[in-house]
Amino acid sequence: REFESEIRFYSGDDPLDVWDRYIKWTEQTFPQGGKESNLSAILERAVKALNDQRQYYSDPRYLNLWLKFGDLCNEPLDLYSYLHSQEIGTTLALLYITWAEVLEARGSFKKADLIFQEGIQRKAEPLDKLQSHHRQFQTRVSRQALLGLEETSEENDTGLLGAAEPQRSSLAELKGRGKKKVRAPISRVGDALKATNQTRSFQTLPSQQLSNNAGFAVFDENSASGAEIPVVMPQPWAAPPAPRAKENELSAGPWNSGRRPRRNPNSGVEVPYPQPSFTPYVEESAQQ
Repeated sequence: REFESEIRFYSGDDPLDVWDRYIKWTEQTFPQGGKESNLSAILERAVKALNDQRQYYSDPRYLNLWLKFGDLCNEPLDLYSYLHSQEIGTTLALLYITWAEVLEARGSFKKADLIFQEGIQRKAEPLDKLQSHHRQFQTRVSRQALLGLEETSEENDTGLLGAAEPQRSSLAELKGRGKKKVRAPISRVGDALKATNQTRSFQTLPSQQLSNNAGFAVFDENSASGAEIPVVMPQPWAAPPAPRAKENELSAGPWNSGRRPRRNPNSGVEVPYPQPSFTPYVEESAQQ
């Protein structure tokens, strides 16, 4: 209430000082923020109340109010663009550092570098701090680029090692001792090894993966292109499956109702044929 009263009846030449002290007191009193602090409403009131005071556009205190308000916004990048268009804080390094950090966190490295470069060209103060943050940013981006190249190189090396074929082992030194029978070890090379590996990998394919797909390709070991295992790809339904027709079903009813009512021929239920009008022939032995 004291700050509200001071803001209402302030007659000095630095109204920003009252708002700055008011916000700092709120942050210290409510360090966790929340609705009780009402910080976002106070920040919004402060930046709007001082928006016409152009002498504050290069004041770090005023820029701090805007940046704190941007942290509470859904899209801070829009706020930074507004500040840039209104020339608010464009002579201060803090605007470009904060702007570039948000872009870097979202993966927009080129835009972040352009923001740093613009701040350096404008010689935003303190310039040495801005240049230091720019160098640290370049180091982080270079490290990520190198890690990406190393991962790509490792994948290529793994593919080359997997494609290499083992050499055929020699059986010249195979000798037996005593009465024991010596059996030559099985060493598959070339196409035989490929076929074995393909069969094993195909057998270990999870059955759940096959059951969850609408269609799959059948592996043909006699095909010419048998070096690659067919990839199971899901295929969407061209149309939803139609429900099955329900035949030979009767609706429930009383059993002593006498004659069974006839069904509508369009209902899908077969109508019984009438009894024949002639008397069937019966042998005499059967009658006795």
